[in-house]
Amino acid sequence: MPATSLFSVDDIHTLLHRRGHEQYSGEPVTQLQHALQTAAQAEAEGADDELTTAALLHDLGHLVQDLGETPTLRGVDDLHQFIALPFLRGLFPDRVLHAVQHHVDAKRYLCAMRPGYLQALSADSQRSLVLQGGVFDAAQAAAFIDRAGAADAVRLRLWDDLAKSADAVTPPLAHFIERARRIALR
Repeated sequence: MPATSLFSVDDIHTLLHRRGHEQYSGEPVTQLQHALQTAAQAEAEGADDELTTAALLHDLGHLVQDLGETPTLRGVDDLHQFIALPFLRGLFPDRVLHAVQHHVDAKRYLCAMRPGYLQALSADSQRSLVLQGGVFDAAQAAAFIDRAGAADAVRLRLWDDLAKSADAVTPPLAHFIERARRIALR
């Protein structure tokens, strides 16, 4: 029996409208601004609907739970990359799920493999990195990049890093929701 999602595309649209105005922890943007900017970065690089949708939804796990503002300041890893999966599984292809699930480990990978990457992370991203297990060692990095969806997750993570500008202009949410509808499994 195929997995069924806890959400529909309409539910995701509603959630982003209802809670998207909330501050993206420790950053100068809201949750919705961050989602739209990440998806716009993907689109600007020519990403297909699956990867653009993953970019839009990669932090959905922050919105389906309420841990207050900036949980990392309280030493809390919200595990948002995993929390989102039941809401997306059965609704979107595995490629979307893999990119969402692995975008946190992609940060750990990039810190290990790209000189200067760690130092360029925002303060909140550096705090969450510690809570998420820290920088990968060489063996962990090699094992990560061999996982299904890891390369997509690395691309997503790089767009994520660029999606924190308070004054960036993006297409509206409806534009990206339409792209998500095109790949929805039901």
